[in-house]
Amino acid sequence: MVKAMIEKHYRRKEVEDLTGLSCRQIYRLMDQGEFPRPVKMSANIVAWKESDLGSFLESRKPVAA
Repeated sequence: MVKAMIEKHYRRKEVEDLTGLSCRQIYRLMDQGEFPRPVKMSANIVAWKESDLGSFLESRKPVAA
């Protein structure tokens, strides 16, 4: 039997630290459809999935010339 892996989620401050983006930049990019949206964890808590952040960061890597 294969167990489902539980994905890590990051709160906003952790996302800022991981991406180097400010809160304002994160929400501006979300409005432009360029940054992943968080998931609702509870009534007052949202967090970003590690896989979504990984994909975003991978897409932002400079391409070698």
